[in-house]
This record gives sequence, structure tokens and C-alpha cells, in this order.
Amino acid sequence: MSIPDTDSGPELLEPSAIETAHRRRGLILVGLACACTAFALSIQMGLNANFLKEDIGASGGQVGYIEAARESCGITAFAILALLAGLGEPLVATVVLVVFGLGLGGYCFADNYMMVVLMSLVWSQGLHIWMPLPNSMTLSLAEPGRAGHRLGQIQAASSAGFAIGLISALAMTYFGVKIRPMYLVAGGVALLGAAACLAIPRGIKTPGPRMVLRRKYSLYYLLCFLEGWRKQIAIAFSAFMLVKEHDVMLKEILVLLIVVQIFGYFSSPAVGRLIDKMGERPILTLYYVSLAALFIGYSLFQNKYALFSIFVLDNAFFVFAMALTTYVNRIAPKSEHTPTLSAGVAFNHVAAVAMPLLGGLVWDYFGYIWTFLIGAFAAAISVIAVQLVPKKTIPTENPINVN
Repeated sequence: MSIPDTDSGPELLEPSAIETAHRRRGLILVGLACACTAFALSIQMGLNANFLKEDIGASGGQVGYIEAARESCGITAFAILALLAGLGEPLVATVVLVVFGLGLGGYCFADNYMMVVLMSLVWSQGLHIWMPLPNSMTLSLAEPGRAGHRLGQIQAASSAGFAIGLISALAMTYFGVKIRPMYLVAGGVALLGAAACLAIPRGIKTPGPRMVLRRKYSLYYLLCFLEGWRKQIAIAFSAFMLVKEHDVMLKEILVLLIVVQIFGYFSSPAVGRLIDKMGERPILTLYYVSLAALFIGYSLFQNKYALFSIFVLDNAFFVFAMALTTYVNRIAPKSEHTPTLSAGVAFNHVAAVAMPLLGGLVWDYFGYIWTFLIGAFAAAISVIAVQLVPKKTIPTENPINVN
């Protein structure tokens, strides 16, 4: 990094001060973009189960099909990001958040199942191209040895945005706003996130190969596959099960998700520091053991309030998954962060496409209990796989380009 040749006298910043200012500005803007994206996504997730049941009349199998179609975008995102390699990540993030916002807003006008599928493909493609970018930009901006802490702060910003989105949706329901106009609000806030990305320092990009698939990253790919398997069973069916089987109202779902995000906001920075201190293996072991137990709970418990507790814990535990990102920071050089994270998203979504289809079929023919047991099985396999992760993260140098 070079200092501009200028006669600014005593006000001239030292190189370390310039770098610190760029890091701070970049992290604030990444956090703002993540908060806006989470706000928009929270409305989609909060409304989705009730929208599909009440406005569209979808069955369990149809919910599985639409989730599989939506998650297929995670696989195509890998190829699209490979084609866009070399472009500044803030610029790519701006474009894909515009696509994300337009797709969400389109839900307002989707009056049949196939239109919902189409709009789901639009917003989901934008979201899935976006997904590895905040982590990659954060790793580029993080100080050496503080990757977990910075990822935790960005996760906390996302949790705050998600909670504010849910509170806004809950307030709109109390004022009698229908479900469909809320999707226009979601799309508008996503566009604000795109605007924030335009202001992120343009020097943040990952030079290097367009696509990375290396044998030495195979454990990371496996963990991403299993995470997609388990996570998609939860996303596709947990809220839908509460609505379908226990007649849970939209306001109750929104309150549950608000509680989840409050937990995430306060716990994410602490979990990030814990990952920096202990390494990924013990954190991920705790994560997957807990999830296996919670999925068995989905299958066994019939009491609505017990299921509420399981739902909150299941979603709140997602903060521990950031250990998968810090694992990439350890095993891959900076030039391979974005393509490796993108490959992880692709492997995650191979499972995320298959599991809603399988889970929906199992639900229709055998009942939802067996759908959640499939998720418990994935979490149990993850516990075994995580034991191959080395015990302690070794911090590495992480300079950034501030030009």
C-alpha cells in the first residue's frame, strides 16, 4: 500500500491509519448491506408459510417442489460467480441485490403457484450469488487473527436487520396490511442494500482463479453438503409444519422469528470470538449434536409450545455455522476465498435441492415426522465428519488493497 504524495502537513495519515479507516468503512457498509438484505429476507421467510397455505393453497409436496426449484439457484450461482471473477465484489453485490429486490417485490403480483415459482427463481438467484460475497469481503477486511470476531459482527448486523424486518411485518399485520404489499416493502429495502454496496471500497475483490475445486478442500465441501441437507429440511418444513399441523398464526410465526434474531444479535460476536479462541472443531461439534437432538424433538413433541422452543433454538443455533467460513480462512489463501466459498454454496445447494423434494414426498406418503428424522440423520453424520477438522485455527496475515 502506498501513501499519496501530498503536502498535507501534520494532518497526513499514517499508512496504518489509512488502512484502519478503510477497513472500518468497508465493514460498516458490508454490515449495512447485510442488514438490508436480512430485512428483506425476513419478510419472505416470515410470510412464506402463511402465504403458501392461505393465498396459494399449497400442499406439503408443493412446498418441497418450490423450495427445490428455489435452491437450485445455489448451484447456478457457482457458475455465474465464476464468470464474474475479477470484477469488484461490491459491484457484483450491487447488481445481484437489485435482482433479489425485484424478485421479492414480484410476489405481490403472483396470483398462482407457477408465478410464485417464477418469482422465487428470480429473487433466489440474486440471493444465492450474494451469499458468499459478504463473507469474502469481511475476510478481506478483517484484521489478522480477528476473522471470527468480524464475521460475528456482520452476522449481528444481519440478525438486527432480520429482527427489524420481522417487527415491521408484525406491525403491518396489526395495522391490517395484507401479505402481498409487504413483499413490495421487502423489495424496496433490498434495493437500499444494493445502494450501500456501491459505496464499499472498490479495491475489495478476490483476484485469482474463476473456479476452485480442490481435493484438499473436500472436507469443507462435505460439511457444506451436510449443512445444506439439514438446513433445508428446517427452512422448508419447520414453519410450515407449525402452520399446517398446529394452526399457528402468522403473528405467532413472526414473534418466534423475532426472538431468534434477538438471540442472534447478542450471541453472534461472542460466538465469533469463541471460534477465534477455540477453533472450529468444538464449535461445530456442539452445533451438530444440538441440531440432531432438536430435529428428533420436532418428530416426538406434539405440544405447540414445546415445538415453539425447538423452533427458536433450531434457528438461533445457525450462528455457529460461521465456523465453516473461518475454516475456509484457514485452509485457503486469500485469492481462493470467494471461489472456495462459492463452491461451498454449490455443494450446500446440491443437498438443498434434493432434500425438499425428498422431504416433501416423505411428508405426503409417510408423515412429517419422518421428514424431520431425515434432518436428524444429516446432523448426526455431520458430527462424525467434523471430527476430521483440525483443532485450532492459526491466524494468518490479511492485508487489504485500499486503492
